[in-house]
Amino acid sequence: MKKVVTMGEIMLRLSTPDYSRFVQAESFDVVYGGGESNVAVSLANYGFDAYFVSKVPAHEIGQSAINHLRRYGVKTDYVARGGDRLGIYFLETGASMRPSKVIYDRAESSIAQAQVEEFDFDEIFKDAEWFHFSGITPAISKAGAALTEAALIAAKKHGVTVSVDLNYRKKLWTPKEAKETMTKLMKYVDVCIGNEEDAEKAFGFKPGDTDVTSGDLKLDGYKDIFKRMKEEFDFKYVVTSLRESYSASDNGWSALIYDGNDFYQSKKYDVRIVDRVGGGDSFAAGLIYGLLSGKAYDESLEFAVAASALKHTIFGDFNHVSVAEVETLMNGDASGRVQR
Repeated sequence: MKKVVTMGEIMLRLSTPDYSRFVQAESFDVVYGGGESNVAVSLANYGFDAYFVSKVPAHEIGQSAINHLRRYGVKTDYVARGGDRLGIYFLETGASMRPSKVIYDRAESSIAQAQVEEFDFDEIFKDAEWFHFSGITPAISKAGAALTEAALIAAKKHGVTVSVDLNYRKKLWTPKEAKETMTKLMKYVDVCIGNEEDAEKAFGFKPGDTDVTSGDLKLDGYKDIFKRMKEEFDFKYVVTSLRESYSASDNGWSALIYDGNDFYQSKKYDVRIVDRVGGGDSFAAGLIYGLLSGKAYDESLEFAVAASALKHTIFGDFNHVSVAEVETLMNGDASGRVQR
């Protein structure tokens, strides 16, 4: 099986049950998740040797996070232990015209304090074929940024293909900070994934008059920034998911990819949302699966969009779907009929 490595923070997620608000909640549903760990779970589901690199506390909550990953086939050999706390995020799931809300409690988490010397990156990337990270990891701390750069240097030394999900988070850093750090890291990246906000905040590229809140997507604007990103960073592929936010409950979902010559737009799915957290991560994982399996970039994009459409119907951060289920949707069966 092909070895894929992801690196980032796994957090304890505390979400309000049954669409209740924070001020109403008397209990929370507990799961674990985080951008790169979500990608690792999907890739393990698809049959790859998926390794997750991180640092978690050496107490029971840290072990619970590791157990959660192992339960779904992710290999945790390269997870360091230490520090005082696992990051937490609180989720209030929105509905209809009421948006979801996230509150972070992740300052001084174990991975935010991790040092490069705690990881043997030559061993980590030995025989690896793909490395995936996101803009969240370098945003959590200066140590996180240094760790990300060290991992990228080692990955390229070992000839590993690198993908990034830009994942700009305004609660973690400013556009200026993001641009300074992410621009420096892009020279190591082969496949760049990001939406319109990511491109604007991380690089200053804005896709024309696109307004996702009204569902008005101007594709010419995306094509323009894709060309500019390709010229500046020499990515092999530039990719974006296209979310049309009709409401917190209903979205249009498609994607666009550029290979330096041609643009390809996927089919669109109208999705009734159960849980949208992790939707972008499931998209990234689907794209990685397709490209690493030798599929053409247009077929890889279709797989990614179908996989992430399904994720929106699943509670929790992780996408618990198989290749066969994704391919069934890709082939046109969106009926939702009971499988007997």
